[in-house]
Amino acid sequence: MVESVAREVRVLKKMTVTQLRERYIEVFGEETRSRHKDYLWKRIAWRLQVLTEGDISEVARQRALDLACDADLRTTAPKDFWEEPPAPTEPVRTVTGPLDIKTDQRLPISGTELIRRYKGRDIIVTVLEDGFFYEGQRYRSLSAIAKVVTGTNWNGFDFFGMKRTGGKR
Repeated sequence: MVESVAREVRVLKKMTVTQLRERYIEVFGEETRSRHKDYLWKRIAWRLQVLTEGDISEVARQRALDLACDADLRTTAPKDFWEEPPAPTEPVRTVTGPLDIKTDQRLPISGTELIRRYKGRDIIVTVLEDGFFYEGQRYRSLSAIAKVVTGTNWNGFDFFGMKRTGGKR
């Protein structure tokens, strides 16, 4: 970068937004709607460099356009994305015998059903004395059930809307 451009860029960084907007008009010949300081000084610095040293070649510009056209870009997910939760990637293990579960004060008494509406379906979990029952399987934690339902890691208490109150309900 030419020294005069480098010096002017250092000056640009110290300018206020109003001063940068005025300088933008001088350099580009039109007003800007932006009031973002970093954006303005970077755009002005780029333009000053182009005016001093020249722009990129037409071949480089065309290649950049070709690359941009080939990009597989999506700004929003399809409407049916995540309609059904993904199947678990690991085989579900059946637990036999009692589970070693420490009693958590946040849990209701055994036999209570926890119901959570997720992606248009009701998730119903029965609280057992030594774990949880969901769709024919026993689980050690609510988090394990939340992972099976969503396919991602969740805190089970958060997923089922149970408040954390330091052991008091």
